[in-house]
Amino acid sequence: MKFAERILIKAAVAQFIFLLLAQIFIHQFGILPELKAITKYEGTGKMNHSDMLEVFREK
Repeated sequence: MKFAERILIKAAVAQFIFLLLAQIFIHQFGILPELKAITKYEGTGKMNHSDMLEVFREK
């Protein structure tokens, strides 16, 4: 059982590392410029925290 647990823990750590690397590449290096266009279309690209709080208070 310990052998299987070690494999699962190593797989989870590897997945987390790949997730972080993918997020860095997507957001910092602009690999998918479509994502920036989508956030501008949704109108959430320039929102600050006070705007978000006002949206939540209205509901």
